[in-house]
Amino acid sequence: MSLPIVRRSVHSQAPLSQSLHPVLDRIYRGRAIASLSELDNAAGQLAHFQDLKGIDEAALCLVNAIKTDKRVTIIGDFDADGATSTAVCMLALTQMGLSRVSYLVPNRFDFGYGLSKEIVDVAYEQGTDLLLTVDNGIACVPGVTHAKTLGLEVIVTDHHLPAETLPPADAIVNPNQPGCSFTSKNLAGVGVAFYLMLALRSALNKVGWFNAQNPAPNLASLLDIVAVGTVADVVQLDKNNRVLVHQGLQRIRSGRCRPGIKALFEIANRNKPLSYLNAVDLGFVIGPRLNAAGRLDDMALGIECLLCDDPLQARHMAAELDRLNLQRRAIETEMKEEAESVLASLTMADSLPPALILYQAHFHQGVIGIVAGRLKEQHHRPVIVFAKQDENTLKGSARSIPGLHIRDLLDEVNTGWPGVISKFGGHAMAAGLSLPIAALPEFEKALHHVTARHMAALDCERKILSDGELDGADIQLPLAHEIRQAGPFGQGFELPLFDGEFDVVDQRMVGENKNHLKLVLRKADGEEVDGIAFSVDTDVWPSTEIKRAQVAYRLDINTFRGRESVQLLIEEIAPVE
Repeated sequence: MSLPIVRRSVHSQAPLSQSLHPVLDRIYRGRAIASLSELDNAAGQLAHFQDLKGIDEAALCLVNAIKTDKRVTIIGDFDADGATSTAVCMLALTQMGLSRVSYLVPNRFDFGYGLSKEIVDVAYEQGTDLLLTVDNGIACVPGVTHAKTLGLEVIVTDHHLPAETLPPADAIVNPNQPGCSFTSKNLAGVGVAFYLMLALRSALNKVGWFNAQNPAPNLASLLDIVAVGTVADVVQLDKNNRVLVHQGLQRIRSGRCRPGIKALFEIANRNKPLSYLNAVDLGFVIGPRLNAAGRLDDMALGIECLLCDDPLQARHMAAELDRLNLQRRAIETEMKEEAESVLASLTMADSLPPALILYQAHFHQGVIGIVAGRLKEQHHRPVIVFAKQDENTLKGSARSIPGLHIRDLLDEVNTGWPGVISKFGGHAMAAGLSLPIAALPEFEKALHHVTARHMAALDCERKILSDGELDGADIQLPLAHEIRQAGPFGQGFELPLFDGEFDVVDQRMVGENKNHLKLVLRKADGEEVDGIAFSVDTDVWPSTEIKRAQVAYRLDINTFRGRESVQLLIEEIAPVE
């Protein structure tokens, strides 16, 4: 058995710079970097807010709200992007002098997603004058329409793809709306919110709002929150997003971050100091703990953790978020095992269908997206997992693979089979939808038909994209440190992955469930290096008969009792016959 390794092709054969480590040079060219200027992550490299359509109108509405003491209610979303977007606006608007600002996050179990009519009514009863949506709103035509009939002002900030009909808001800020020339279409919701706060500060400065007693706030202090939301929402790390994440990471690494972010990192029992934190940690350590609140309970806990100024109180909140995350993981594991059992029972002649659709009445709404993502990675095809929203309605979370735009697939189904889908929205790789329970069989048939047509043009074999082999001399701390500082890496600008064959010197199972494989591997130069592979197949490992292995790995640094050593984080491992 061998791993399906495919080596990345590089952008050009000519090195970017003689000063770069040859491995880093190869990594960058493998990610289509053509010049060193594309790697400049200075704050001055950010695209200007002025290029966002609708941002002047939105800023003017907020200027008026601040000057006339209107009550503003932020309507967030119940994921990490929504939580960070809400926190950024709460902090910035308060710092800029808005005295009456609050937030509402629709509970996914009571209100569903976005600016619904029901959540508008709640805000109206609280005396709201202006609604500001963050990370939602572009698809909420009924909710915005209802708000306008009640006499409320509405500003929509969002990054999701719009439908043909836009909501009748007073202002819409979304880089993906028609006619917007903003260069970074990949902004997360928190990025859009941050840009609006930049525009608002500029607009207030022009009207002379700030003075010695009321200075303009330093919005760069919010970039730690922006970095967390950007990475957690798994948007493409294009040039602009890399600058946002890099700037936020620099603040976190230096300890100049929100107490809640520091507490979330520390509560995860990481033995690494803040200075070691990277973009991957934002996605795998902080993001899931924020998300756990919205998935299982109330996202207000995650928002309050980000807003909290007291380190001790933030620690208590982080501990509760960590507890919820453990609970979420247990539910996710149970659901995934059940889903795999359902898939195994399918009697397919040759293979699984082009899209996997799973539903069980007891599936948990808050975890269906994660389970869909896990199954997508395992089976390399689009996956939709449904849970019951009410007695008549299913709520689904969809995840897709490169080359198959899941929102567009749902749009095709909606067009070709009208009435099957009640509502939908999302991105290329992730989407959400709802439909009547009775429509599930017809929806499944329609999605299989549409997906099969698109998959026919794709190479759907699973591949492991590698940056090549490393010489034994490169599997050392200096290169590991350079890679750690070289990012930020993430979606669309993937963390470097290498491959090679090693002698297996020692192997043992570790972890609470004894399903993680701890290895000592011997390199070609005779030196030994530690490796760790998580959640391995226990039917294969450990085995005294396996003396050599093919490994796909990331070069990492292990810190123990203040001492550093190089370690291979093994993504895939297979015995060499």
